[in-house]
Amino acid sequence: MRKRFLVPAAALAWLGCGEPRPPLEGIDAHLLTEISKIRVIDNHGHPLKLTAEGEKPDEEYDALTFEEMEPFPMPVRIRADNHEYIGAWRLLWDYRHTDMSEAHVKEVLEAKQRRMRELGDGYPAWVLDRLGIETMLANRIAMGRGLAPPRFRWVSYVDALMLPLSNERAKKENPDYRSFYRAEERLLRRYLAESGVSALPGWNDYLAKVVTATLERHKAGGAVAVKFEAAYLRALDFDAAAEEEASRIYARYASGGEPLPAEYKTLQDFLFRYIARECGRLGLAVHIHSCAGAGGYYKIGGTNPLLLDPVVNDPALRKTSFVLVHGGWPFTREAGALLAKPNVYADFSALNFVLYPRDLAQILRTWLEYLPEKVLYGGDVEPFMPQINWEETGWLTVTTGRQALAMALTGMMADGEIARERALEISRLVLRENAARLYGLRAAGETAK
Repeated sequence: MRKRFLVPAAALAWLGCGEPRPPLEGIDAHLLTEISKIRVIDNHGHPLKLTAEGEKPDEEYDALTFEEMEPFPMPVRIRADNHEYIGAWRLLWDYRHTDMSEAHVKEVLEAKQRRMRELGDGYPAWVLDRLGIETMLANRIAMGRGLAPPRFRWVSYVDALMLPLSNERAKKENPDYRSFYRAEERLLRRYLAESGVSALPGWNDYLAKVVTATLERHKAGGAVAVKFEAAYLRALDFDAAAEEEASRIYARYASGGEPLPAEYKTLQDFLFRYIARECGRLGLAVHIHSCAGAGGYYKIGGTNPLLLDPVVNDPALRKTSFVLVHGGWPFTREAGALLAKPNVYADFSALNFVLYPRDLAQILRTWLEYLPEKVLYGGDVEPFMPQINWEETGWLTVTTGRQALAMALTGMMADGEIARERALEISRLVLRENAARLYGLRAAGETAK
C-alpha cells in the first residue's frame, strides 16, 4: 500500500466533527487495557531517517517509486480528511483543536519540527515510545540517522537481484511498470557498484560476487530479513527452474537484447529461490508482499499466497523462514492455510489502516483459532503526506491493531474457546513474542544469557 501522496491544502479542511470515534462494542475493556500495556515488535514499517535542514528528503524508505503512478482511489482511512488522525495529533503533538483546518494542520507540522529539533537523533525512538512500540523492522534501501538498533532493525530489498536483464518489454505493459522497473534498475546498479562490479559479470560471478555478496553485506550491516515486492512486478508463481536453463538465458542476454517473457520468468524463478536459499543459510527471513497493492494496474490475482505453495514446500528452502507481509489480503484465508507450513508466518501490516478494527478482527480470529504462534503484528507505517506521516500512521495502525486483537480474543472468550489467561498469552505472542523468537530479538536493555 503506498506511499507519499501530496494533496492540495484545500483538501485538508474536514467537513465533519472532530472528535475521535467512541469505544468499540464487542471488546472486553480489561483485556484491551492489558493489551495496551504490551510493548510491540512491529514486523513491518517504513520510518523516515532524520535529515538536516536543506538536505535532500529521505527517498530510501522504499525500493519502488510510487510518486510517478497514475492517480487511483485512496482508501478512506488514509485520506487527508480522516478525522481519526486527530487522535494521533493529540498524543504526539498536544493538538487542542477538534477540526482539521489548514491553519491548525500548520500547527501540527510546526510542532513536529520543534520536537525533531529538540530530540535530534533520538526523535524516531521517542515516536516509538509514544506509540508503545519496542522495536520496528524498517523496510528501507539503507538505514540512516535516528534509525539505530535495537529500536530499529533493517529489512533490505532484494527484488533487483532477480532482474538483471533488460526490462524494456515489461515497462511497455503499463505506466506503473515503467516507474517500478526503472527503480529496480537503479537499485541493481547500486548493488553492482557496492559489489565492485561495473557491468554484469558471468553467471557464476553474478551469483557469488553480486547476489550472495549483497546478501552477506546486508546481514553484516544489521539486516534481520530481506523484502520482495515482486507482486508489484509480476505474479508470485516462482516455479522450480533448473540452473542450467537459467544460466543459458542469462548468458544469452546479459550483454544485450530482450529476453522473451517465458525466458525471463525462468531466470527470475531460479534467482528468487537462490536468494531464498542463501537467506536460509545466512539466517535472514524472507518477507514477501502479499496483498492487493497500490495503483490502478496492480494485478491482484498475482498476489494470492497459494501461488507460493511450491516455494514453501521446497525441501531445499525449509531452513528459510517466509513472512507473508500484509497477510495476503484479500486472500486472508489462503494465507492462514499456509501457516501450517513450518517455515511460514503472516503479519497484518497495512490491513490496520486499510480496514477498520471489526473487519480486521474477523481475519485475526480465523488465524488465531488455527495457529496463533505464526501470527505477527505489523503496522506498515507510511509517509503518505507531511501531516499524515509515519508517526501518524504508526498511531492509527497500532491503535487499530490492538483493538482488532482485543475484539477477536473477546469473541473467542465469549464462545468458550479460550480463557482470559490464554487470551493474554496469545496477545503477547502476536504483539511481540512470535517476532522475538523468529528474529532472535531481545528487549531493549536485556543482556544475553
